[in-house]
Amino acid sequence: MSDVCAVGRATLCALGLAWAAARADCGVPEPSPQQELGGLYAAVEQQSLFADDKVFADALPREDPAHIVRAYEAEQPATREELAAFVQAHFTLPSPGPATPEGGAQGRRGPLEPLLAHIDRLWPLLTRRTPVAPRFSSLIAVPAPYVVPGGRFRELYYWDSYFTMLGLAASGRQDLIASMVDDFAHLIDRYGHVPNGTRTYYLSRSQPPFFFAMVALTRPDDPPAADARYLKELRAEHAYWMRGAGRLHAGEANAHVVSPARGVTLNRYWDECDLPRDESYRADVELAGAHPRTGLYRELRAAAESGWDFSSRWFADGASRATLETTELAPVDLNALLYGLEQAIGAGCERRGARACAHEFARRAAARRAALDRYLWDAPRGRYLDAYWRSGAHSARTSAAMLYPLFVRAASAAQAQGVARAVASELLAPGGLVTTPRNTGEQWDAPQGWAPLQWLAIEGLRAYGENALAMDIACRWMRSVARHYERSGALVEKYDVEHPGVGGGGGEYALQVGFGWTNGVMRSLVVLYPEEAVHCAPGMGQ
Repeated sequence: MSDVCAVGRATLCALGLAWAAARADCGVPEPSPQQELGGLYAAVEQQSLFADDKVFADALPREDPAHIVRAYEAEQPATREELAAFVQAHFTLPSPGPATPEGGAQGRRGPLEPLLAHIDRLWPLLTRRTPVAPRFSSLIAVPAPYVVPGGRFRELYYWDSYFTMLGLAASGRQDLIASMVDDFAHLIDRYGHVPNGTRTYYLSRSQPPFFFAMVALTRPDDPPAADARYLKELRAEHAYWMRGAGRLHAGEANAHVVSPARGVTLNRYWDECDLPRDESYRADVELAGAHPRTGLYRELRAAAESGWDFSSRWFADGASRATLETTELAPVDLNALLYGLEQAIGAGCERRGARACAHEFARRAAARRAALDRYLWDAPRGRYLDAYWRSGAHSARTSAAMLYPLFVRAASAAQAQGVARAVASELLAPGGLVTTPRNTGEQWDAPQGWAPLQWLAIEGLRAYGENALAMDIACRWMRSVARHYERSGALVEKYDVEHPGVGGGGGEYALQVGFGWTNGVMRSLVVLYPEEAVHCAPGMGQ
């Protein structure tokens, strides 16, 4: 190790001894930057050369990483300045790119254009095409154009993209919807699953499986026809999430599958890797150094797979990342989405005339719905809750995840009424829905509100006739987004829904501007509620 490592934290330096074994343990076909660069990666992140760890994760090596590592070991840069010079000589750093036409969070320039025109003008700015990735890059190539979220998120992301596609449909960009679905199909064909994002450091995990919902957007007039077209990929994704299920006994788990009782299978979030996340390396190592425990890195990564990184929903004590227990829970959202996936596969098989397949997946969907009712429905409290798969006990932590069974039509009418009451009494804020009722400083807790959860709530509630509550949530959310836009000229990743018009906070990085799923949900809501949009967000412009 270099002197830079020697003068740094011992925890960081010790990690450099384990990368070769870790690569195999992660089960990934392509190594991440930390796996390739070893002690150099640790030293750069240890010295905080960049305010955001993701910058170095996305940096492009100018030559074979093995050559760079040998040069690093030979030169042994002894100071922070020498290390920075070494990085500058051997890597090309990512460009932040344009955030918004008006300059984004730094304040708008010139007159404010109507919000919908602004969103439509953002799509080309957020569109990328990377059919070939630069050599040695962490970027994963995909064949067709796609829309990125924006800001630090400069690649294709999984669950974000569904909500972005909703807005593309409202903007008449069916071409981009089709190309993005093809990109995700390509990823499934290549890797057997959709990675969290198109970077090598995301390969060891996925994200909430919305591919079936994206597929439906390609044929809104006939979703089963779309299911039939992408049946191979839908079935491959299902196999990824269910890998190892046939070997489980009661009380056992294997990767994403868990068995709370004989003959019952549910799913959990999981990551194949038990290393710090490349994109949040320093924070993960510091947390593990302060709170050493076996498997903490995997718990952090599993929470990242959920998309809710981070939330008190995953904390044993309801307050601290150090108590993460993501892999101990059978989560409502994941299991509801897999019910939706199983129904889509059944519909695709039916359309193709594959009766045995259609019967199999009808049986699977029915079994999952029964498991949702048995393990994740809390009848006394009238809501869906995550459950500890080992004991079957419910988590006491209420969250907006309770709305997912409504979105996929897995709830009964009585269950939907219970969820509506719980949402109205515990999650409804002046500017939309909070993610959880707790304020912990994490970005997936109060007072933050997120576009995808607003949409899932609105669609789910509408499906069960809870139209007044759905419209109320939509109105409050549109007001939040429009007010912030009037003040800043930008749409952002999340909002403080307790103070409509204020951007969100918390989390591991600064508030991001762009922003794919906010644009998508807002654009769709204005189509869904045109009169309410004018009333709830006056001055928004059409």
